[in-house]
Amino acid sequence: MTLLTRLRRLWLDVHLWIGAGLLIALIPLSVTGSLLVWHDPIDRTLYAHRYATSGPSASRPVDDYARAAQAAFGDRARLTQVRLPQEAGDPVVAVGRIPGEPGPGGRPRTLNAWIDPPTAKVLDTAEVAREPTMILHRVHGSLMIPEVGRKVVGWLGWAMFASCATGLWLWWPRHGGFLKGLRWNRGASTLFNLHHMVGIWVCIPLAVLSLTGVYISFPQTSRALFGLPQPPPRNAPGRFAPPLPQTQLTLQQAVATAQATQPDAAVAEVNVPTRGKEPTWRVGLKVAGQERPRIVQVVDATGQVTAGRGDREASRGPRARTDEISPLMRRIHDGNEMGIVWQAVIFVAGLAPALLGITGIVMWLRRRARRRAMQHGQG
Repeated sequence: MTLLTRLRRLWLDVHLWIGAGLLIALIPLSVTGSLLVWHDPIDRTLYAHRYATSGPSASRPVDDYARAAQAAFGDRARLTQVRLPQEAGDPVVAVGRIPGEPGPGGRPRTLNAWIDPPTAKVLDTAEVAREPTMILHRVHGSLMIPEVGRKVVGWLGWAMFASCATGLWLWWPRHGGFLKGLRWNRGASTLFNLHHMVGIWVCIPLAVLSLTGVYISFPQTSRALFGLPQPPPRNAPGRFAPPLPQTQLTLQQAVATAQATQPDAAVAEVNVPTRGKEPTWRVGLKVAGQERPRIVQVVDATGQVTAGRGDREASRGPRARTDEISPLMRRIHDGNEMGIVWQAVIFVAGLAPALLGITGIVMWLRRRARRRAMQHGQG
């Protein structure tokens, strides 16, 4: 047996055991990722009334939306955020903190309100963490495994990448060129041909999705590898601090103070101060030509404006390393803002592992049956 033959047998064993041993975990991971490409259309179909706005204009003061949301929340939740529409015709979305025990993953439970921009009428309220699309997110992000689920998903991403690499090696024609390998009738079995044909067409996209998933699952390691700023720890003090029971500034005053720093900018979001050393309003301003809102921080006790995210990055100068890679990895993995072609590719690539896993296991079982039959025949 030559070295190449031994190596091929090794890659076949690795490819087989990844597919057979991790199939039960990889199928929900990949299928939920496929479905989440259409997160927004699914949401709009299931909850069309939330998006039944009466017009595209969000011309009312932000304070009107905040009051409407808090009135709808009642005693169930306390307002923490108001997000203005990103696209014309979308609703205003307000978020409130529900007191009591945390929700999945230790995060606070929240209540959302969808508000009609022209009238400030509340269209619906719901705890989105309990809804189908968010359950899909939790399955895809952690397989709903407490504490270590995100890391488990990251290691499954590495396994999927190894499966893609070994599958490409095994697919590559041993005799003949690349184009010869694209023929349908490479083997006598329909399952064999289906496995090889589907595998080669999804191999590269699936490898890309696997690696971007690994990046997202291990943010500290990934950012360190690229020399990027580290994300805040998941258990950082104050990260999930509750909102102040009583603020010194009104929301209207905080917004006016923030807008005075950039009069030509539109308000994109407002975050209510939370308990801590220096409670601060965080106001996002949409500046023309900038992809992300500029965050202006207004100290609640004094009304003083402090450096927000955009200002801090600018003050560090042009050589400062800003994290542009992580948002790109997220867009590639989720398909957001990547166009319908890439979204369709993600959808197909997400469904493919189920087909490839099942056809691979069936081929393996048939091969074992043939070998046993030959051994009995020789005996």
